[in-house]
Formats: sequence, C-alpha cells, structure tokens
Amino acid sequence: MKTQNLNLLTKPLLAGILLTIAIGLTSCSKKIYFLNSEVVPAAEGSVIIKNDKNNNYVVQMTISNLAAIDRLQPPKTSYVVWIESESGEGRNVGRIVTSNHLNVSFKAVSAIRPTKVFITAEENETTQYPGSMVVLTTARF
Repeated sequence: MKTQNLNLLTKPLLAGILLTIAIGLTSCSKKIYFLNSEVVPAAEGSVIIKNDKNNNYVVQMTISNLAAIDRLQPPKTSYVVWIESESGEGRNVGRIVTSNHLNVSFKAVSAIRPTKVFITAEENETTQYPGSMVVLTTARF
C-alpha cells in the first residue's frame, strides 16, 4: 500500500522536475533559421544565439550549400556576417570562409543583443556598412 502511494507521488514530481529542466535548457539558447535566398537559392542554415557567462551574446551558425564567393554574379571577395540590434544598426561581426564542400560554420561574440542576423557579399571584408547583396537573412526575432 505504501509503495503504491509513493509511486503516485513520485511520477508527478519527476515529470515536474524534467519539465523545469527542459524549459531551463531551451531558454538559454535560441535557434533561428535563415530565410530562402534569392542570391544563392540552394543555401540553407541556422543560427543559434546563446548568452555566455559574461552576458555577451554568442552567435553560432551553420550553413550548407553556400556557393564559393567568386561564383556569384557579380563576383565578390568576402561573405560578411552582420547582426542587427534593436535600434536597427547593422554591425560587422566577421567574415565567413567557404570550403570546397560548400558547408561552413561561424562563431562570433557580441555585447549587443542581436534581433536579426544576415550575410552579405562584399568587396571589402572590413566594411562598416552592409552592401546591397544580401545572401542570407533571418527574420527579426
């Protein structure tokens, strides 16, 4: 009789603990998918944004089927990753290096909370303002 009562109490308690852990783990990071690209239609990928221990934002992305930068029309020299802040300001957070396998990963850290991530094709990787050739973009989040 006591075993049966214990099981009736243990199951809801265990379910509550697991639910709390699951919510805690998912609230620490956010996964966002890139929208379909008109510039490189086969490219697809996602962005994961996490907070680090210093309250910075870690932006990690993986992209597949990203064409070599010199194959674009017109050809460019660099893929540049930008984050957009709540104020709408775009900030260059680095350059993507493509591989022969067309799969890339990228990681950057920013003190600014991103509300959108996008990639442009540029002539100069250190440009301070995004060009008009947006290769991939997320929706605002």
